Amino acid sequence: MSTDWADDIVLANLADEPALSDELGTILDRLETIEAPTPPPHVVLDFSTVTYINSSNIAQLLRLRQMLESAGRHLRLVGVEGDVLAVMRTTGLDRVLTFSPDTLTALASVQIDNED
Repeated sequence: MSTDWADDIVLANLADEPALSDELGTILDRLETIEAPTPPPHVVLDFSTVTYINSSNIAQLLRLRQMLESAGRHLRLVGVEGDVLAVMRTTGLDRVLTFSPDTLTALASVQIDNED
C-alpha cells in the first residue's frame, strides 16, 4: 500500500485488511488536521488489490465522502471489482460514491470537475 500526498490530490493504493482500515483511518485523520480556509485535497482510492471490505471500511468511506463533499472536494474510487463491488452494490454505495475505470481517468475527472 502506498499513498501519495500532493497539495490538491491524494492517491492511495489500498490493500486488504488490516491495512485497509489503517490507511483509510490515516487519510481521515490527516484530512481532519487541515485547517480552514485551506481546503482538503481531492482523494483517489485505488481498490484494485482489495478483495474484501467490512462495515467499518464502509463507515470510513462514508465519513471520507461526507468530509470531502462538505468542503467541495471529490472522492474517486478506482479498480473496484468482484466481492468489493458486490458489497458496494448491495449496500447502495454504488449510488453515492463515484467510480472510475482507472487511476488516470480518476485524476482527469477530478481536475475537470474542479474547473467547474
